[in-house]
Amino acid sequence: MLKIIILILALFASTFSFADDTKVDMVLVDKSEKKMYLISEGRKIKEYDVVFGSNPIGHKQQEGDERTPEGKYILDYKQANSSFYKAIHISYPNKKDKARARKRGVDPGGLIMIHGQKNGFGWLSWLMQWFNWTKGCIAVTNTDMDEIWQLVKVGTPIEIRQ
Repeated sequence: MLKIIILILALFASTFSFADDTKVDMVLVDKSEKKMYLISEGRKIKEYDVVFGSNPIGHKQQEGDERTPEGKYILDYKQANSSFYKAIHISYPNKKDKARARKRGVDPGGLIMIHGQKNGFGWLSWLMQWFNWTKGCIAVTNTDMDEIWQLVKVGTPIEIRQ
């Protein structure tokens, strides 16, 4: 019995120290896998199921296309009072995105975030995470968002791939 208690305490201790000791130096999103990975020193240390906008194939072209951008960006600020639980902003559109949109005569859009569930609907995440329902953001469960919020610092690079 004592061995079981020691084992449980050791597991809890490693869980708590993980957030304090591990530095996430990159976030990788694979749209085709519907996965987001937290990377530390080149290793995937955490994995999350994610969903996107209702038109997930391809790079975001303009406001309202319900696509998630692809490429390299920065997670540039956190928003604790989001309409979607908590949110971390992705630095889309960058200069290249703006130039591409200007050339096409369209608005590139913006406010692309990693976020939790719509406020008041977190209890439905078991269902909502089966569908691409955002306007182009990357959605996770509220529980996953709490963990991501703690582990990912402002300024962390993010790469979004098809």
